[in-house]
Amino acid sequence: MSPRIRVPDELKGSAELVTREQPAEVQSRVTRQVIGLPREDQIEEKRIALTPESVKVLTEQGHQVLVQAGAGQGSRLSDTEYAEAGAEIMQHQEEVYQASIILKTAPLNAETLQAIPPNRLLISALHLPTLTRQFLEACQQRRLTAVAFEYLRDESDTFPIVSAMSEIAGSACIFIAAELLSHPRLGRGILLGGIAGVPPASVLILGAGTVGEFAARAALAMGAEVKVFDNNIYKLKRLQRNIGARLFTSVIAADLLLDALQQADVAIGAIHSKSGRTPIVVTEDMVSQMKPGSVIIDVSIDQGGCFESSEVTSHRKPVFKKFDVLHYCVPNIASRVPRTASQAISNVLTPMLLEAGLAGGFDRLLGSHTHLRNGVYLYRGMLTNQHLSERFQLKYTDLNLLFASEY
Repeated sequence: MSPRIRVPDELKGSAELVTREQPAEVQSRVTRQVIGLPREDQIEEKRIALTPESVKVLTEQGHQVLVQAGAGQGSRLSDTEYAEAGAEIMQHQEEVYQASIILKTAPLNAETLQAIPPNRLLISALHLPTLTRQFLEACQQRRLTAVAFEYLRDESDTFPIVSAMSEIAGSACIFIAAELLSHPRLGRGILLGGIAGVPPASVLILGAGTVGEFAARAALAMGAEVKVFDNNIYKLKRLQRNIGARLFTSVIAADLLLDALQQADVAIGAIHSKSGRTPIVVTEDMVSQMKPGSVIIDVSIDQGGCFESSEVTSHRKPVFKKFDVLHYCVPNIASRVPRTASQAISNVLTPMLLEAGLAGGFDRLLGSHTHLRNGVYLYRGMLTNQHLSERFQLKYTDLNLLFASEY
């Protein structure tokens, strides 16, 4: 039995003896990151990866952000806005590339790569159709860690940047189609939605994902007749449920697809591949049987295109004709609305950068967040994307196994 401790009368009720909770001293250890935002050197690329609002959040957490002068001009974001948010405005691209983390919206080119020091983290679009073996080998020699917008996944196993750009592209492609279709010289000279007594245009959409859903929404809103094809029944059901209206849907069967293509005024390619090139669904022979003056918009061109007749075009020269069918195959449709697109990209990257700082760096973040590894195609110079390895005959390293041994 424990002995009883007698408290003197003069000390009874003293605050000294009252048990109190002592607040634990918790220090948030943030690994300071230096983040670089260069001005895009592609004429048509007007997006920027971080907005001033995101820069302010990052700098307030102790991170340093270097912004090249004029980097946000294409999105109508001034150097003053970035400076007031805490960024350091640099006059030369080489100064920005001294940052440990480089954020770009357009893919790197060979000339730009020469200005980047070794052992940097690059987060940008990849643009598979223009990628070369020589470029990947040059990145490997510089021991870069590279993350592609196209492959980056979140905790819900979706592609957040692809999804955001897809929403933009899905809505925008219908407006582009309407413009081309009504063109008196290039198109068929018809109104997408028709009028009383005149039937609307027929819009065929390949793919029931995000691009397909938003394209269908826009087309239906303009009064067009819409048909959606996809081999994933769940996606077709989800699209109808999200839109809240019954519309023609079908699996991709060759005879049904050909019949729909022959009737279509507009065909939208909206198929996304999770790891590599988009499969070709429509052959050149099928395209040749479409109506003269009809329009193809291959949103899937970012990953190679799902129409065999597709070829990469640009915002300066967006259209070409093949089999008397207009083809619009611009990879970065979202760059037509750069400010909206920049905000969407920034919303995805900012939480990831903040979390990397709290985790002790991007490598440690990859160690604990397996879903992010899908976006990494180069890790310290090692090629970690199996599709790119098979396509360019380069050695492949499994990133999951690599982290299993390191962490």
